[in-house]
Amino acid sequence: MTSFENEPMLEIYIYETSTFLDQMEQVIINSEKEEKLSDEAINEIFRFMHTIKGSSAMMLFNNIAKLAHQLEDIFYFIRETKPKVIAFSTLSDLALEVVDFIKVEVNKIKNRDEPDGDSSEIVSALVALLAQMKESNNIDSEIKKPESEKVQQYYIPQEKKHLKEPINFIKATIKFESGCEMENIRAYTVIFGLTDLVEEMVHYPPDVAENEKTTDWIRENGFEVRLKTKLALDEIKAHLEKTVFLETLEVISIEESDFKFEQEERASERIHTEPQIIKVPIVKTITEEVKEQKEPKEARESKEVKDTGSTMISVNVDKLDNLMNTVGELVIAEAMVTQNPIVASIDSDLFQKSSRLLHKITGELQDMVMSIRMVPLSTTFVKMHRIVRDMSKKLNKEVTLDLFGEETEVDKNIIEKISDPLMHLIRNAIDHGIESEEERLEAGKQKTGRITLGAKNVGSDVLIIVKDDGKGLNREKILEKARAQGLLNRAAIDMSDREIFNLILLPGFSTKEAVTEYSGRGVGMDVVAKNIEAVGGSIVVESEEGIGTTMTLKIPLTLAIIEGMNIRVGDSRFTIPITAIKESFRPEKRDIIIDPDKNEMVMVRGDCFPIMRLHNRYKIPSQFKRFEQGILIMVEQDERVMCLFADELMGQQQVVVKALPSFISNIKKIEGLTGCTLLGDGSISLILDISSITGLRIR
Repeated sequence: MTSFENEPMLEIYIYETSTFLDQMEQVIINSEKEEKLSDEAINEIFRFMHTIKGSSAMMLFNNIAKLAHQLEDIFYFIRETKPKVIAFSTLSDLALEVVDFIKVEVNKIKNRDEPDGDSSEIVSALVALLAQMKESNNIDSEIKKPESEKVQQYYIPQEKKHLKEPINFIKATIKFESGCEMENIRAYTVIFGLTDLVEEMVHYPPDVAENEKTTDWIRENGFEVRLKTKLALDEIKAHLEKTVFLETLEVISIEESDFKFEQEERASERIHTEPQIIKVPIVKTITEEVKEQKEPKEARESKEVKDTGSTMISVNVDKLDNLMNTVGELVIAEAMVTQNPIVASIDSDLFQKSSRLLHKITGELQDMVMSIRMVPLSTTFVKMHRIVRDMSKKLNKEVTLDLFGEETEVDKNIIEKISDPLMHLIRNAIDHGIESEEERLEAGKQKTGRITLGAKNVGSDVLIIVKDDGKGLNREKILEKARAQGLLNRAAIDMSDREIFNLILLPGFSTKEAVTEYSGRGVGMDVVAKNIEAVGGSIVVESEEGIGTTMTLKIPLTLAIIEGMNIRVGDSRFTIPITAIKESFRPEKRDIIIDPDKNEMVMVRGDCFPIMRLHNRYKIPSQFKRFEQGILIMVEQDERVMCLFADELMGQQQVVVKALPSFISNIKKIEGLTGCTLLGDGSISLILDISSITGLRIR
């Protein structure tokens, strides 16, 4: 792949292109719902493609630039001629194909691979579509772009244009939107775009492409460029108004003497600055300096805050991960200090007060870092419109998607892991759940199926709900399939409806009679369950035949730091998430019973629950063998309840979740463990995976 010396430039290309593609996808889907292309939608898609074309050509991704240029031509034709006949369905399909193709290429670029996809087939289809639209609307001649439109294609190499007289001298001052970042690279993009339009050009700061320090100057004062050109002021202004993340633009005519004077002045300033670092002081008049000295300090600070305003910055997620890891180490270090036996024996009110203050500050810092990592589910939810749109067309079903609670926030790492499971659930709902139009009408339903995707906060968890108004699940059919595939491990009469419906989450289970592009191979739902469990979540299936099915995903807000109960088993330490614990108690001997299969059970308020001896499960020597000597911790997950037998409770503590070392997980797969953590005394505690534990056989 072509090597890029300026990595920030590549990063900003990837970020902006991905953002534009997501926005364009939603514009197309919304236009399909309205069954028309509004002027606003046409202009937006044209702008997206124009920007992607230019930036891709500048980065030498020519296959992307060529494809974007072809789609841009179509929307330019639509914008300028306002044709009466538009092959809207074909156009939207091809536009989404363009989006998909560029997304694949951008992912290659992210992975540092060569973006070598062949776009010739899509380009040919776009050329044919444009020709068909011209023919349908009796437009034979080529639509010529005005001079201002032509010059906007500033990234693609072109021959020098023959510009009209007279010569004009123009000054443009550009300020970018607050928080857009990398202003120096954006300024370089402006320069690159003006190259073919001017006879001569001077700009300040002068070395924006090579010097990252110029970013601060541009952010504070704007980017100033002076042009000697044969284009009119309005044409230059129209060109610069297309600049991405443009906040303000000032374009004025100047005298030739001002152009030359500015060039000489800036050059002399640059000579006196440090090599490769531009530090330009803000020049103030004597009156301004005196006024600032007289102004009270508080007033100046207030003014600075007011001028700064509310800003947002983009931060690399790796930096946030490192910050979270550092805060996690701080939490561990604080526990190691405060729980040290020597420190605990200090009898001092001042020390105790300082210790509480340290704990308070550490907690606030932890909450702040976690809140920074929280992002809304809206981006993930909105992407599901595309899944519904594509499947509805291919399966010839009318389906609408309703969203609610998309503003709910969860940890960014969790969002990345639940995107695929949600896609599987939506596909499954359309393919399995929603009936054909004829079946829905016969059942007295509306011909358009409805899927609802929503989210809401419940304590320290988030519930994500996928609901359809389809045919629902057939209890008997599921049992029949489960028996045939040997998936039943207990009598059906002893199973609740929810337990039977959850059988569809088992590997290899499928109720689909025929294999299709989307389902019927016995994979999918078990992958969903595994991915959700991998982030410490769970999934519950509820259904009513003829009414519909509801899938509820319960996921934690974050994976990094949890509230846990530390327990001891022999010389080993384990941690149980607080949210999974119902109660803990020391049973009486009369409460212990043995079932016919020799499994130990405990009677609690008239109900029997199975007991798992942790020292037997993990082969740990323990001095306590009788239940009256140790303690039982009742845990629950997905309505499965179990009592864990341990030697003692060691207390509640916030723990930092760490993955098990690879040399352990590679040697042996240990069921029931989700990670490990470091305790205050320096010992290691293994974190129990309650979802897995409650699903294990006791013996």
